This record gives sequence, structure tokens and C-alpha cells, in this order.
Amino acid sequence: MVDHTQTTKSISLEQYGIKNAKVNYQLSPDQLHEIAIKKGQGVEASTGALAVNTGEFTGRSPKDRFIVKDAVTEDKVWWGNVNIPFESDKFEKLYKKVTAYLSDKEVFVRDSYACADEKYKLNIRVITEYAWSNQFAYNMFLRPTEKELENFTPEWTIVNAPGFMANPEVDGTRQHNFAILDFTRKIALIGGTGYTGEIKKGIFSALNFILPVYKNTLPMHCSANVGKDGDTAIFFGLSGTGKTTLSADPNRRLIGDDEHGWTAENTVFNFEGGCYAKVINLTEENEPDIYHAIKKGAILENVVMNDKGEVDYEDISITQNTRVSYPIDHIKDIQVPSIGKNPKNIFFLTADAFGVLPPISKLTPGQAAYHFISGYTAKVAGTEAGIDEPTPNFSACFGAPFMPLHPTKYAEMLSAKMKETGVNVWLINTGWTGGAYGVGSRIKLKYTRAMITAALNGDLDLVTPETYRTHSVFGLLQPRFCPGVPTEVLSSRQTWNNDEAYYKTAYKLSESFRENFKKFEEFANDEILAGAPNLKS
Repeated sequence: MVDHTQTTKSISLEQYGIKNAKVNYQLSPDQLHEIAIKKGQGVEASTGALAVNTGEFTGRSPKDRFIVKDAVTEDKVWWGNVNIPFESDKFEKLYKKVTAYLSDKEVFVRDSYACADEKYKLNIRVITEYAWSNQFAYNMFLRPTEKELENFTPEWTIVNAPGFMANPEVDGTRQHNFAILDFTRKIALIGGTGYTGEIKKGIFSALNFILPVYKNTLPMHCSANVGKDGDTAIFFGLSGTGKTTLSADPNRRLIGDDEHGWTAENTVFNFEGGCYAKVINLTEENEPDIYHAIKKGAILENVVMNDKGEVDYEDISITQNTRVSYPIDHIKDIQVPSIGKNPKNIFFLTADAFGVLPPISKLTPGQAAYHFISGYTAKVAGTEAGIDEPTPNFSACFGAPFMPLHPTKYAEMLSAKMKETGVNVWLINTGWTGGAYGVGSRIKLKYTRAMITAALNGDLDLVTPETYRTHSVFGLLQPRFCPGVPTEVLSSRQTWNNDEAYYKTAYKLSESFRENFKKFEEFANDEILAGAPNLKS
């Protein structure tokens, strides 16, 4: 356990262009908690957690995320709507404006690092305008010991100024908020938004460039845990698919809930030192680990509380993206250090709101690469303005907004890892059954857990015509039987009781998959292309 007391070391920020600032260096979580409350930037919940409102932005703003285009990035980054180029000289001018804005202010500085594996360690200095943003950095990054801090040299710097508003016409941004990565200067510059997710995703995006380009390591937007026998399981999935929930397994130790690297030595390591979980509709019964992690030291974002400080997790009047961050040691069963070996199973999680994908299916290598590149889940009615029926949502590699390289680069690395290790790959539908959203119901969490447990235990390893059937539209192998799961639940078609409606919807989703994949076809080999679903003949 890391000592939470404040270090006696003091630092100057003059080298960053921040002058005459009152520097609060390496404050403890308790100190940051009290300062945030004293300044009126947060209140204490009944559990002891700090509750804050992130202001105008309650989620990431992907259209305002930029990468400086220069000699380091020009020929490597996959430029486009995901990775938007920013001019180097404009970055320099904007950076000077932000550091001038922070000068003469009280600021908070934290030295931390990413990557639990010593060989891949990335030292980070986080400079924040707000105390609670600095506490978020404490929660989410790995925490150096006092001895490590004595000779700490940061490699990357995060400068976070939510109160600074850019002038788009002058500064080259799209609007007043921005998150910009500069790989030459090794700076993540964030302004105009208090949403803390920009802090962690900035470093995740940087590692998604650094690790494959320079370290021969696959970065993954996934959670991971390890069993009693040392077998590692990896869970890929977009927000809302159950990545955090399903990796918090009482019979396994958590490596991490969101961001990992898979090394050439076939170890898996956590990038982070904490968890950043959605809390919409959180209950103690369904997600006890997350529920009990919300205590002193945790930060709740954009939740609604009563006058006693009790949180209503069903209230989404501020945002559906209500969140909590906490240090990973708020979870009971964790792997120390956050490193696993021998990956045996990979789970691709999708919340299929169309209700047609099987609740569990086994993927061939070609299908695994196809579904990894596709990164499918679905948006449901009511989650965004203008959405009144299920809408397919594809995010390459289950994390396109954070992937600076072309998605096929990551897919090729994953395919090589799969073949090298003989890992099993499963597609898990945590979404709807018995019909699409609005008609059917969400697959019960206890059934999903039972399917994953069966896969982990090897109960579904034997693939024969007696044990598996092939889905006629998606070509996926569906187990006929699974311990702890009613047989009828395993067939999405059977739960509908209306074959005509089921196949009409299934082919509609199949067409969406194929339309989305067109932009990747020229980069995909025959094996990957064969993983595509069928079209209606």
C-alpha cells in the first residue's frame, strides 16, 4: 500500500511556462478531497466519496480531440475523423496561452506513472487547475512510492485547465474545448472541459501509439482478470457492454478494468492504478464490487443526491454517463502487481439491442479478427437525441476514438497473438433477447456470468455437431448446452417465437456489419473477409 501522506518535496513549474503559481505537489487524496469541498467544487456523499459536477461536458468530446501532425506522426497516424490533425505552431501558441492562464493561480501537481510492467513504465506529471482533477489522477494512474519520487523524471506531461476557453478562430480548435496530443513535445493539453475521462484517455491514446510502434506490444481497450491457476482472461467491449462488471469476478483476481498491454513475452499488464466505472442503475446486488468501492477516496461524477448525500443511481437528469473513479485497491480481489500471464480466453462483449446475436458464441480466428475490427455494439432509443430505435455502433478494435494507428495494425497484432497462444475467443451478447430493445428484455446478468464461467472452466471446449450449432446468418458457433443457463436462452432465434421477424432483423444487422466493413476490406485478408456474416440471398 502506498503512503498517502504529502511528500515534503517542492517543485517549480517555471520550465513549463507556468509562473508564480502556488504549487500543491503530491497532495494526499484526503487533502484534495477537503480542498475540493472547501472551494465549493464538490460535496461529500453519504458513503464518504467526493461527488463533483464536471460542468458543460459530462463525457468525452471526440470531435475536439486532436493529434499534432509532425515528423513523428505524419506517416504513422491514421488521419481522419478519429485522429484529427493539429498544426505544430498552433499547438505551441495555444500551449503558451494555457500556461499563462495557469500562472499566478493555485495549481495541483502529481507525479505518477502508467504501465504496471516495469519494462514498459511511462512516468507522467499531471498539472491540474482543480483539486478533484488531481485526485482523479491519483485514482487512475499508478502511484510511485516516496523513494521513487526522489529521482522522478517525467516523460509525459498532462496540462489540464478546464477553466480555459479557446478561441476557435485564433487557436485552430473546433470550439472552446480541446484535448490535444503532441508526441514530439510529449504533452497532453486539455482545456475547456472538466470531464476527467479526457485525462486518462489522453495517456491511453498516447500508449496506443507508443507501444505498437516502439515496444512491439499490443495495447487493448479491455478489462482483464486471472484465475487461481494463473490463466488470464481478457474482456473487450465498448462502454455499457459490461466490461467492468464482468471482469469483477469473486472467483478471480482483477488485473484491471479498462486498458492493458499484451507483450511479446505473452504477459498482460494494466496501464492504470484504478477503475473508472459507469454507475447508471448501479445496485449492490448486481455489482457489489463497484458498489462497495464507492467510499472515501472515490470520486462520483454528475450523480444526483438527496439532502442526506444518498445517491440515486437511476437519476440520469444530468447525464446517462454517471461515473465513479477509485483506486484499484478499493476492490477486494486484485492481482498484485497488475500483471497476468498465459492468456487463455478472450471475450468480445456487445450489447446487441437488435436482440439477434447469440448470448455466447465461439469464434474462428477469421471471425475474431473481423469482429475485433468491427467493434460492434448498439445504441438504444433514448440514449441520444434523435435515436428512437436501436442503432448499430461500430468502433474499430473496441476503442477507435483512442487508436492513432490504422485499426488493421492492432487487428494483425491480435491475430498473431491468438495463433501464437491458441487462445479461445468468444462473442458475448450482453444485450437483448426475445426481441429487440422495446420488445425483448436484457439478458440476465446471472446467465451471462454462467456462460463466461463455463467458457473459463473449459466446459464449452468440445466442438462437435452435438455440442454446437452454426448460426445461419452470422456463421457463429452457438453452444447447445451450458451449465447454469436454460437451453432456450442459448438460441436467440428461439427466444423470439417469431422466425420471420427474427431473420428480417438479423439480416438487417448483417447488412450494417458489411457496410461498416467496406472501409477495411482492402486491408483485410481472405481469412478475415470469410468471418463476415451472410447476406440475404
